[in-house]
Amino acid sequence: MGAMKWLVISVLMGICSQAAVATGGIEVTVFSASSKTMILRWTRVSGASSYKITVAPASSPNNHITYVTFGPNTVLGSVNSLSPNIVYKFTVEALDNSQVALSTAVLDAPTAPEMMDPIQTVKPKDSTTFIVEFNLQTAATSYIVRVENANGFFREDTVSSSPTEIKSLTPYTEYTLSVMAVNSGGRSQPSSPVMATTVLPPPQFSATSSPSNDSISVSWDPVAYAVQYTLSLYKLGSNTTVKHNTTNTNLTITGLDAGSLYNIKSYAWDPEGRKGDRSLFINQTTRPPTPSSVSVSMVMNNNVAGLSVSWELDQTVYGSVYYHVMSDQNLTCNSTSSSCTLSPVGCGEAHMVQVTASNEAGPSYPSSPVVFVTYPCPPQSLALVESPEGNCTLTWDTVPHADSYSAFIKRGDGSEEMCNTTSNNCTYHCECGYTYLMYVYAFNQAGSSPQGQVLNHTTLPCCPEGVSVSLVSTDTLEIQWTASRGAELYETRAADGAQVILCNDTAPVCALSDLNCDSPYSVVVIPCNDISGCNRACRAHTKDTAPCMPTNLMLNPKNSSCVSVSWTANNRAATYTVSATGDGGEHNCTTSGNTCDITDLPCGSTYEVSVTATSAAGQSLPSFSDSLETEPCCPVSLRVDQVTQAMTNVSWSHAKGAHSFITSLTSSRGHARCHTKDSHCLMGCITCGTNYTVTMEAFSHSGRRSNCTYQGFSSSACCPSGVRLYRLHSNSLRVYWRGAGSSHSYITEMVASSNNYTCTASPGENSCDVSNVQCGDVYNVMVAPLTPEGSKVLFCPQRLYSVTCAGNEVGTVIFRGKRSVD
Repeated sequence: MGAMKWLVISVLMGICSQAAVATGGIEVTVFSASSKTMILRWTRVSGASSYKITVAPASSPNNHITYVTFGPNTVLGSVNSLSPNIVYKFTVEALDNSQVALSTAVLDAPTAPEMMDPIQTVKPKDSTTFIVEFNLQTAATSYIVRVENANGFFREDTVSSSPTEIKSLTPYTEYTLSVMAVNSGGRSQPSSPVMATTVLPPPQFSATSSPSNDSISVSWDPVAYAVQYTLSLYKLGSNTTVKHNTTNTNLTITGLDAGSLYNIKSYAWDPEGRKGDRSLFINQTTRPPTPSSVSVSMVMNNNVAGLSVSWELDQTVYGSVYYHVMSDQNLTCNSTSSSCTLSPVGCGEAHMVQVTASNEAGPSYPSSPVVFVTYPCPPQSLALVESPEGNCTLTWDTVPHADSYSAFIKRGDGSEEMCNTTSNNCTYHCECGYTYLMYVYAFNQAGSSPQGQVLNHTTLPCCPEGVSVSLVSTDTLEIQWTASRGAELYETRAADGAQVILCNDTAPVCALSDLNCDSPYSVVVIPCNDISGCNRACRAHTKDTAPCMPTNLMLNPKNSSCVSVSWTANNRAATYTVSATGDGGEHNCTTSGNTCDITDLPCGSTYEVSVTATSAAGQSLPSFSDSLETEPCCPVSLRVDQVTQAMTNVSWSHAKGAHSFITSLTSSRGHARCHTKDSHCLMGCITCGTNYTVTMEAFSHSGRRSNCTYQGFSSSACCPSGVRLYRLHSNSLRVYWRGAGSSHSYITEMVASSNNYTCTASPGENSCDVSNVQCGDVYNVMVAPLTPEGSKVLFCPQRLYSVTCAGNEVGTVIFRGKRSVD
């Protein structure tokens, strides 16, 4: 509603209030005007039945172009289809019923200008201002630029010409703009709208600094919708501007000139790639350059030594600069010129001097350090070290920054020696048992030090000669030597890196025991006396002790005649001999590793096994022994005898070392086993007509096992079943059975107290006929298979039949039962 009210007010502000010249009391005014329409308002006239408006150009008042009539109650009427920007003469008449004018009024009024072309260009001047350019119209006295946005903003600015500025807008906001021409008659219709967006506002700097003398750090508040920022740096007094782009809200620019004033401005870029409003300039000075050409000299002021420090001034530096001079000896001075003095200083002092320049941005980097040294102080802490080669080395504490030294050595017999050096020691030839007086001077470019400490020293006793070291047992060394000059006591030391064994004695012999095995001992004999102490520079002698005894002996039998022996070998280089001694004799193997195989061991034997290590130094103690039992021997012979059709008797010869046996008969139809300590056993569950594999496991007392294999065993053919006896014609009988296989021949026996009969059936047959049988007797009938050799199987059962007589011939056959084989 607020926008509509503003629109109404804007339209009313453009209404022309022109009054017509009245005749007879009617008054006419312009209510509103556009480029093609004029709306007039008039007063009522008593007795008028209609009102008529006649229109003619003011330039040709008699050339009426149109007229419009209205009813008696109308006081507001419009005239359309006019031309823009034309002054018209409007004649308004109040007519009676006879169309006679009761009253007449004439009014000259122009139409509004024609609707303008769309705005040509809209350019952002800054983040709150547009520069608008449009085509001008003749006869327009002014223009109205209408500005709107989607947030309800509406404004109309009256301007006099093009281009013009539209100000007080919101940064980075899209606006709709149109233009209207204005003259005395009113305003034209708005032109077709154009869209334009203001640019981003300028970044607001929050902090600037100079981290170093060639860099400036700048930070600013984020600008909404900004995707990138551009910083411009202009060095005062130059013609160069440097630009840097970043997506961050801070930036450090390097590679700048030290001690220079820079003007800095910035702008942001929106997502459309448009440059935003430019910020105001800020100034930032870089830190001053590092002072150069620093020089130091020594000066005296009131007998107080000091260091005069000077440097070059850089005339191109912007602003005020002050200088700070410091020494690593905690001396400082400040200056705004090119020099200052550090004081006081003493002898033997080395001063590392640096100069730092500072301005409002901060301090520069310190200058390269300059070292200056005063004259040296006298050397202190003189000491003497003797070497076995008959040389003595005089040492002293290094004097700070001394260039050279002179050492003076006076021996007790009056001889004197001098040594010049740049180090902190001098070496000269000396002999055992002498006393020496020594002192040292220090020198540098400033001069010589005063004389310092005097050292009085007696040399060490001489090293023993003819030292011999011998191994008298696995852990004992004996050391012998000849007595040396100046020695009152001998310290014998043996060290292997893990332990040190000492022996102190006045005699030239010593024994060191309880030494580590397989260790290289460094043995040295040190002569000592009460004045100079011990000479520890004597040559060492190296001697190895005997190898260590092998430990963790392990026996791993590999097969019946071979055992793998392993142990922990913790010697550096040794040869190991494994010995196995027992009832099978002695067996050995040798290796340089930690495992060895003893082969060709006989079965059924017991051994004691141990390992001995041997090296160039000697032989170790043998390891703790371990017992070995080889696999028991297999019986040389084994016999399988079938006792019954389902039972066998297995027997075998003696086996050395065997304590028990497991004998197995194995086939695809099943197997039988027996476990015994004897040399024979009975096995049941034997299947007839089957080939068996014969194996044996022989076990020793400790559980060692030998697997023995023998020639296979075939059980006898199966006895037939279902044996029946039938009577035939005359005195003949038929024996019938169910065979267990078709590959065997069968023999039939009928045995009575006084008569015996036999018959044979070929393979595949299951009956046999017996003729001329004596009746009246009881017969044992047996049917048995024949072996390939032709002998009968002895385990088949017999059946009892009574054969009665019917006259002189065989009568009824009666089954009496079964009987087993005797």
